[in-house]
Amino acid sequence: MNEPATLNAEEAFVGTVEPEGADKLDEARLATWLDANVEGFRGPLHLTKFKGGQSNPTYKIAAESGNYVLRRKPFGPLLPSAHAVDREYKVQNALNKAGFPAARQFGLCTDDGVVGSWFYVMGMVDGRTIWNGAMPDDAPEYRRETYMAMIDTLAQLHAVDVEAAGLSDFGKPGNYFGRQVDRWTKQYKLSETELMPDMERLIEWLPATLPEQTRTSVVHGDYRIDNMIWAKDSPQVLAVLDWELSTLGDPLGDFSYVAMAWVTENGGRSGVADLDRKALGIPELDEVVARYCEKTGRTSVPDMNWYFAYNFFRLAGIMQGIKKRVIDGTASSSHAKAMSERVQPLVDRAAEFARLAGM
Repeated sequence: MNEPATLNAEEAFVGTVEPEGADKLDEARLATWLDANVEGFRGPLHLTKFKGGQSNPTYKIAAESGNYVLRRKPFGPLLPSAHAVDREYKVQNALNKAGFPAARQFGLCTDDGVVGSWFYVMGMVDGRTIWNGAMPDDAPEYRRETYMAMIDTLAQLHAVDVEAAGLSDFGKPGNYFGRQVDRWTKQYKLSETELMPDMERLIEWLPATLPEQTRTSVVHGDYRIDNMIWAKDSPQVLAVLDWELSTLGDPLGDFSYVAMAWVTENGGRSGVADLDRKALGIPELDEVVARYCEKTGRTSVPDMNWYFAYNFFRLAGIMQGIKKRVIDGTASSSHAKAMSERVQPLVDRAAEFARLAGM
């Protein structure tokens, strides 16, 4: 989910800060758990909190045995099914073992008594995060190869044998978009703070116009260029991050979400709609579609307008949840307030694409 253009992503998200207040964890209890549960762990440890991340607070554990990442559920009242760190742990563990670039998982803790909420610990992958889809410091050919590597890695995810990876119970087969529309409608309604007429129209129109699902795969749910760790000196994906929204579903959910970059302005983030893509070496959407089809054995993808409407609707639902947490005082990030002001513009974009698709 992109930040407003006024925020510099590098400043907003890069690096760690000392945890304060409710973000502080009991380091002694955590160290005891790590000793008992993380293979090869050696203390002492120092805990800092990553600046980025609106949803599950994320920490860097610096220890004698190396660097680790801890992700925990937020404290306070949570929406049902949100912040399921156990699912994040399960899918990354399975995919890592299947040879997909996901971080190595070291352990899951479902005892609230250790740090106050469930959490998991994974290896910290050393590489580069591309916050800005314009990749201003890179050469055109490098940019092009990076975008194609992003699509190739997505195709690799969608080709994972769900049963062999032990993920056949990770979600329900079929009717992915129906379940997603229902889920985000419910989440939106639980967080609703005002009546938005276009949102009400979308809530009626989307479930009445669901596309047919022809394939089922692991779906990441938030797949975009800045949710990956890239090699520092080559266009190679070392790890895909942020699996909170992952499930089994229609791979077109992921592909259409990636394609959103081509209808989203840059603003210093992942959008490329307003960039001089030819000069920058960034492939056009039809080239990206062709690459994805080639790698996944498809002849084509459906018209994208319905999918864009759905994706903007879903983002509006997610942002509305953040807005409600800002009002309730439980939002995890200092940037949450700025993000919460983006609900109406997202609803406007969803309605725009829905009208193009016949709403």
